[in-house]
Amino acid sequence: GRHEVWSWKTASKESLCLMWQKVKVQLMLSMSFLTALFQYCRRLYSFLAQLLKRWSNYLQRQLIRNLSVLPEVDLLGYSAREWKGETKQAKQMREAYEELFRSCHIKYLRQVRRDNYSVLRAVLFQIFSQGIPFPSWMKERDILKLPEKLLYSQGCNWIQQYSFGPERYTGPNAFGKLRKCMEALKTNWAEVSATRDYEERGGMCNTLFSDESKEYKLYEAIKFIMLYEVVEAYEKIKSRNEPVHNLFSLLFARDSSSDPLSFMMNHLNSVGDSICLDQVELFLLGYLLEVKIRVYRLHRFNTEEFQVSYPDQYRREWNEISLLTEDDRYYHIPLFRT
Repeated sequence: GRHEVWSWKTASKESLCLMWQKVKVQLMLSMSFLTALFQYCRRLYSFLAQLLKRWSNYLQRQLIRNLSVLPEVDLLGYSAREWKGETKQAKQMREAYEELFRSCHIKYLRQVRRDNYSVLRAVLFQIFSQGIPFPSWMKERDILKLPEKLLYSQGCNWIQQYSFGPERYTGPNAFGKLRKCMEALKTNWAEVSATRDYEERGGMCNTLFSDESKEYKLYEAIKFIMLYEVVEAYEKIKSRNEPVHNLFSLLFARDSSSDPLSFMMNHLNSVGDSICLDQVELFLLGYLLEVKIRVYRLHRFNTEEFQVSYPDQYRREWNEISLLTEDDRYYHIPLFRT
């Protein structure tokens, strides 16, 4: 009986050992597989992380390359880079920048693409980035109907000669193109001004102002609104029913813009293509958008025209935006720090 018990125990022990050996082999194989899988997943994760980082850096470089309003840079550093040398002009410009830094608390600036939309871009970018709402008159009127009203109600069929900046196009399709420009302005302005978070609004502006086809529509819409208001003022002056702002008298006093058609043909049609807005048109721009445009004109340093406002008469509730120019042609955006 003892021999049978011993044999049973031995057999059970051998069976258990054999079973453990098999289980051990399976466990080792499973652990090896899991270790290999872990190493593979780790390498895959590292590879995907590197790929994502490179793609993100690429997109960021592309966005910065396409931005028409660059990130902020140090004001005095920019001045030192741009105005090297000891010429009279270079010294005067560096002094003007130092005055802005010291007396006006301007510490940084954002460079704006140097083309003939420069001033419109600098003004509209600030309106959007600050979340400034539509001007009061624009809230009361549907700006989408302005091209139709000008063409049909007021009989200005000459707007078919309207040119869209670098795309000097004239013809019957001008009306449809103007309508799309007005839609782009209204939609984007409403969307950006409704965004309360500053960082989110800044991201929206960077995206919008890195797409030429979209931002050009905004500028052409602003140009057309200027034309529409000039037509309205001209009709009021002819009928003598309502008073108009004195800036319109200045505008019509020029030989090159004595009426709305000549204003369009000799001035607006070339804006964005070969010329920028001039001083009188800056008055008109500030008046229509209901913003006080303060301009620091560095080439007028040490004169009364170093700081000017457009328009010079404005309402207290209007928002203020600032521009910086070295030549009254190209404009940058100054940033204040206290």
